[in-house]
Amino acid sequence: MIVHQFYDKGLAHASYAVIRTGRMIVIDPSRDPQPYYAFSDLHGADITGVIETHPHADFISSHLEIYQTTGAVIYVSKLAGAAYPHETFDDGDVIAINDIKLKAINTPGHSPDSICILLEDEKGKDCAIFTGDTLFAGDVGRPDLRESAGNITAKKEELARDMYHSTRTKLMVLPKDVTVYPAHGPGSLCGKSMNPDLQTTIGKELRENYALQLMDELSFVKTLTADQPFMPKYFGYDVELNKIGAPNFAVSVNAVVKADANIALDKDLLVIDTRPSAAYSNGHVKGSINLQDAEKFETWLGSVVAPYESFYLLAATDEALDIVIKKTAKIGYEGNIRAALLVPDDANEKSAVIDLVHFKANPAAYTIIDARNWAEIKSGKIFARALTVPLPELRERISEIPTDKPIVVHCAAGYRSAAAAGIIAANIQNVPIYDLSEAVKEF
Repeated sequence: MIVHQFYDKGLAHASYAVIRTGRMIVIDPSRDPQPYYAFSDLHGADITGVIETHPHADFISSHLEIYQTTGAVIYVSKLAGAAYPHETFDDGDVIAINDIKLKAINTPGHSPDSICILLEDEKGKDCAIFTGDTLFAGDVGRPDLRESAGNITAKKEELARDMYHSTRTKLMVLPKDVTVYPAHGPGSLCGKSMNPDLQTTIGKELRENYALQLMDELSFVKTLTADQPFMPKYFGYDVELNKIGAPNFAVSVNAVVKADANIALDKDLLVIDTRPSAAYSNGHVKGSINLQDAEKFETWLGSVVAPYESFYLLAATDEALDIVIKKTAKIGYEGNIRAALLVPDDANEKSAVIDLVHFKANPAAYTIIDARNWAEIKSGKIFARALTVPLPELRERISEIPTDKPIVVHCAAGYRSAAAAGIIAANIQNVPIYDLSEAVKEF
């Protein structure tokens, strides 16, 4: 028996393959199915099934494409309301792969339709569980993503109560040596305090996971619903698209229009410049937003840009452009790209450069924008008089920013402030806009 984890660091997403006697089951696959095809070829196995633990909010799954390509059966809870060909997989249902079994367990909490998959080995022993977004290393799935998305919606307090009972009656009663394979690791917005482990055990979680400690239902609900991270704009869209099934990855990516660098850009559309901030600052399209191609590009793209918005995607090289197109497709936004192109020759708008000496001596002479997330802001402001506008909220809150002083934007390390400074500069032209960038570490 082979259990293999595939890990996408950009979205902190873990998917899995289980192989036994020439048959392979894929669990929670990412948008690009090629890694699963390559793995099945490597081991001489046929992909015969795909299991979705729930309709995911933070990435687009390739379950439909794998079915269309290989004929593999898609298994998902009957509660998911899946609009693609599938077999239901709920409490009591079993997928046998020769002498091992994958057993469905309904575990509502993160979503009403969440399931976990218990793996029984050839000796009849429960040895592992694939927990989707129900149980993570050090955390459990947030309960507030399905208040307005999916065929079944539920208040976060109701789902938190469901999570209390799912963990207590379904997971915490399992043998302590059962290996836990979650769908996410640290950095995912599907939980609030995951630890760095990409797998764990039931015993370790019983000892160390705050959500599995002794507490009554009301205390659990209060604890779980407090201080959850922000919700990107694309989450509800991805739930709905995953319920239908996404189009073929390669076909969609190849359909993106690659335009000449010097085409006339529609002034009403967003321009997303994915170069490093230093290159962007030295010369960019006026009004463009600097979302650098870094580890969390997909998340920030889907946090700043809404699912209904079209945009131009810019990069420095053809290779870099191909990379960001594929990353855009991971959240289902490839159809939003009006055109992908290299940075135009006339991209000569330069970012204002802050005089750090003057800023340090006269901070009151500037309007300071703190673009960090609320959890960071609540833990302590770096500048006491800063106006707090987290990056995901900035485009909707531009009107709150005073324009009587130069504006300085900061985050924790420079990525978000680069994006935020571009957003502000596109909307406020009568005062200098400064990105404090990495210099924030000096404060």
